[in-house]
Amino acid sequence: MSTLRLDDLKQYSDTLRTRHGDALTVRFVEPRDIDELQHYFRSLTTRSRYNRFFGAISELPKGLLHDFLQVGERERFTVVASMMVDGFETIVAEARYALHAETSTLEFGLSVDDRWQGHGIGTALLKNLECRAAALGAEHMFGDTLRSNDTMISLARKSGFAFTNHPDDWKLVRFDKEITVAPKEIPCASWRLAALSRQADSPSAAA
Repeated sequence: MSTLRLDDLKQYSDTLRTRHGDALTVRFVEPRDIDELQHYFRSLTTRSRYNRFFGAISELPKGLLHDFLQVGERERFTVVASMMVDGFETIVAEARYALHAETSTLEFGLSVDDRWQGHGIGTALLKNLECRAAALGAEHMFGDTLRSNDTMISLARKSGFAFTNHPDDWKLVRFDKEITVAPKEIPCASWRLAALSRQADSPSAAA
């Protein structure tokens, strides 16, 4: 089980920077995001939605939208990356991840708004996911993508992932990375808060 305290989701928010220095907030999704999240997926190109879900959809089906809005249920989490655009908070990327505690692995998928690709958002989000995975106790993180998805393959390669054949589907390729986040780096709120929680629970902390 995760050590995250989900009664206050805002404490796990992080402020990152795009390649051009713009502020990028990565936070857990909230119920208030339902309309904006659906608008985000509708705004993706047909190809981007196909790459994200391995099928043709025009928006998130009701059941999947409900799943996206659940944070922590069955060790599954959704984060959105947002920026201020023309005075409004706008979702420009999202990621969904799940902890497999029995194998100490974290599985994830993500997308970046087509209009914001090339700004370093995907790279920043992947690095943030790495420390979120470490906070959950994962030792590896992996994702699957279509062999034709050159954008995701390039992003994963630049981020240090190794590639293998997918075990069940020849149309997919799997990318995997060992998590090497060092405690001294404390690169994001999730890692810092998890580390503090573990310290508080350790026998030496009470000495």
